[in-house]
Amino acid sequence: MRAFLFENRRWLATGVLLTFGSSFGQTWFISLFAGGIRDAYGLSDGGWGGIYTLATLSSAALLLSRGGLADTMPLSRLVTLISGLFALACLGMALGQSVWVLGVSVFLLRFCGQGMFTHMGITAMGRWFVSTRGKAVSIANLGHPLGEVALPLGVVLCIGWIGWRATWGVTALVILVIMLPLLLWLLARDRAPTGQVSFTGSPGLGARHWRRAEVLRHWLFWALIPMILTPGFIGTVVFFHQAHVAEVKGWSLISMAPAYPAYAGATVVMSLVAGWAADRFGPERLLPVLLIPMGVAMFLIGPATTPILWVVALGILGITQGMSGALWGAFLPAAYGTDNLGAVRATVTAVMVLSTAIGPGITGVLIDRGVTFPEQGVAMGLWCLGLSVAMVPVLLRYRREGRPG
Repeated sequence: MRAFLFENRRWLATGVLLTFGSSFGQTWFISLFAGGIRDAYGLSDGGWGGIYTLATLSSAALLLSRGGLADTMPLSRLVTLISGLFALACLGMALGQSVWVLGVSVFLLRFCGQGMFTHMGITAMGRWFVSTRGKAVSIANLGHPLGEVALPLGVVLCIGWIGWRATWGVTALVILVIMLPLLLWLLARDRAPTGQVSFTGSPGLGARHWRRAEVLRHWLFWALIPMILTPGFIGTVVFFHQAHVAEVKGWSLISMAPAYPAYAGATVVMSLVAGWAADRFGPERLLPVLLIPMGVAMFLIGPATTPILWVVALGILGITQGMSGALWGAFLPAAYGTDNLGAVRATVTAVMVLSTAIGPGITGVLIDRGVTFPEQGVAMGLWCLGLSVAMVPVLLRYRREGRPG
């Protein structure tokens, strides 16, 4: 591992920096500003949630149509374009005075952050690495938990010191003055032999490179849709409704705060373990076990009587989230090849973004109708375990069709 990290430090650092930078468009980051945003624009919880859902759905649609740029545009140029849009979105949050500007800004935050920054980083890992792809993806994904650990406290303190709008202005500066120059320096030497992204890569099933239209007609994609949706759906609503959980349980948010490092720590460890396992045994072997920890975590939330069990539950939840990043980052290029990986992965990422958009809305409606989130957790746990069993025949058929080598 030490030699792998040293020899590939430039490429791996690019992936980590891109996934870390995606933090500025993730739900957990934007939610830190929710109180100030609602007060400034006179929005109810439902009004703010509606804007957020619409913006996220729109970002998923744009990602679906523009994610293929990762196949046709040099990464250095694409990074510059998306970073500029990202900073513009942050300035919109800082300076906007109308609900329309707020909606467009959130849309760009979701598209650039949760969408394109993660998409560019993991697509690059899938294209740049072959035999060590799982390991590379797992390391690149460490940017996500790194952001979850490093940023919340500083952002909260910054909001208290200079206000929420000025904090968004600082975020725009961080993207333009620190992140973009670092990324351009790292990408000054392209890993692709031609200096382009169109070099001959490793094929997938049938020893060929699949186009997005072919993927959408293939049985495997539709069999995997529930697996693709579930981690994003459940992972988002757990954090989105933590204030509600605190109210139902009679806990303070401060007592629940240790769940963040527990979640992030488990995500880091399992990302590395899953990356090693994907390289050693094949990423498809992770399919039946991916959602088991998440199911167990959701069963724990309902009967939890102390915040310690909340911390334990989120630590277990982090196991699935760490495995998920490594699984899809390694599985998609293995199954469908690398020549059109940007377009294929954009489709999958759009589905993931869709799940994060619909989750808060669906679970919020159930809460309004008297079904508390801890009670919903039981159904989510059963769904995860049932889906794990359903993946066994999917795995067997995939291997019968010939795992690409």
